[in-house]
Amino acid sequence: MRVLLVGNYAFDGSTSMQIWADALQRELLKRGVAAELIVPKPVFGRLRPSAVGLGKWLGYIDRFVLFPRRLRRAAAGADLVHICDHGSAMLAFKIRQKPVVVTCHDMLAVRGAMGEIEEMRASTFGRLLQFWVRQGLRHATRVACVSQFTLNDAARILKSGNLCKVLNGLNYPFQLLDGGEADRRLARLPEIRRPFLVHVGSSHARKNRDGVLRVFKKAALRADLQLVLAGQALNKNLLRLARDLKVDGRIVQVVGPQADMIEALYNRAVALLFPSRYEGFGWPAIEAQACGCPVVASDIPPLVEILGQSASLHPLQDEDGMANSVARLADDGDFRNQMRLSGLENVRSRFQTARMIDDYLALYRELVRPG
Repeated sequence: MRVLLVGNYAFDGSTSMQIWADALQRELLKRGVAAELIVPKPVFGRLRPSAVGLGKWLGYIDRFVLFPRRLRRAAAGADLVHICDHGSAMLAFKIRQKPVVVTCHDMLAVRGAMGEIEEMRASTFGRLLQFWVRQGLRHATRVACVSQFTLNDAARILKSGNLCKVLNGLNYPFQLLDGGEADRRLARLPEIRRPFLVHVGSSHARKNRDGVLRVFKKAALRADLQLVLAGQALNKNLLRLARDLKVDGRIVQVVGPQADMIEALYNRAVALLFPSRYEGFGWPAIEAQACGCPVVASDIPPLVEILGQSASLHPLQDEDGMANSVARLADDGDFRNQMRLSGLENVRSRFQTARMIDDYLALYRELVRPG
């Protein structure tokens, strides 16, 4: 079977989607599938590499004007085309006489464009772009949703019969590390001098980093902790909040970390603090659990779905409850070990990459007709 994977544009800021597409190709090749991965090449975008402003618009030329011709040529030699990120679902219209699978990681941007999520309201062009995404999803042969929550959103919005669920697996082999190896990697962060919480993500409002700061403030009154923020740098408003809360001196920012550093952070953290307002799946939660890191998170539906009883979940507004869980994890070794083992079992039983690949292969075989 020849599968053409369509990945994301290099300058669109979606690092996790790039890692996911690379992992999918790698695992398919291990199974003997002839999997080719193509991505839009930066041409005009090289003039201003950025996911915002002029760079974003130049990127649209590369993605939607120049790339389709290359995509059609590559698709002609494939048995099936898999668009790895629903944000490029409109490319399904460019593929003729081939089954097209689109992985839908969430419907949050679509919902924002429809006015359902205040924090993600879109501009006029953004609304048009998300309309185009919806039409592409409807046009695809099959849309593979990464969680039941995302499937429910897609079914309600798209009203389409082409949906199925393929639960995500780990897109990087996060695992327990030998203590010496974790410490060797973290030696590159000498600012870490005491036990710490970790948050992995961006400063987008839906990630609730303001809540992270408030919960940390409350927990730090009871336990001697630092807060490591891995991912995007804090914006001006969040920096101001950290100063107002008088926790700025306890924060370590790790901007744009590589996966090996994130793995070491998970291995050594007291807990992952993950009080997101909206997620489609929530990769950091299972990444942390795969490394033996307990998770304290909001009880929004997708996190309840993937974590169940294996994490300490609290209503979004219950920041005192989250802080209490963090403080207990810092002080109570038996409780921490219980949550650690529960998380490891959750990942082992449900989120192995091999299971995800099995599910995609079954879907491919269903869609590719013999002869």
